[in-house]
Amino acid sequence: MTNGELKSKVVSLGNRLSVKMRNKSAAFKKAWAICKAGGLELAVKGTSFGNRQEALKRLAVYKPEQVKAVLVPEPENPADSAAVAVMVGVQNGRGFYRLGYVPRNMAAVVSAMGAKNPALRIVSGSWGYGKTTFGARLALAV
Repeated sequence: MTNGELKSKVVSLGNRLSVKMRNKSAAFKKAWAICKAGGLELAVKGTSFGNRQEALKRLAVYKPEQVKAVLVPEPENPADSAAVAVMVGVQNGRGFYRLGYVPRNMAAVVSAMGAKNPALRIVSGSWGYGKTTFGARLALAV
């Protein structure tokens, strides 16, 4: 990426962020950090709620290119009007499932980025008692 292209992306994202964050200086600092890094990677929150662990377990058997993630703003969400849901589906599947949410402190940033095709990565680990738990991470390009 040339210097001019980087500046253009920073200004574009910074302007969109300043509307959401209401602080132009902080918005441009955040935009600069995101653009310089080439994007964001963040954990999906709420993956232990309801049947989401079972859904993650099932998603883990698919190849990454077979899983599609979509970010859906939820302005009517009673807990947070800035909430952004992470919906997932599989190739030739029957629709999308709410896997969780973008972290509250990053929802405005993700909304301003307008990420169209976030990459989803399923992660797992054991946390005592030999039980495997699952989580998900989103990668958003600038």
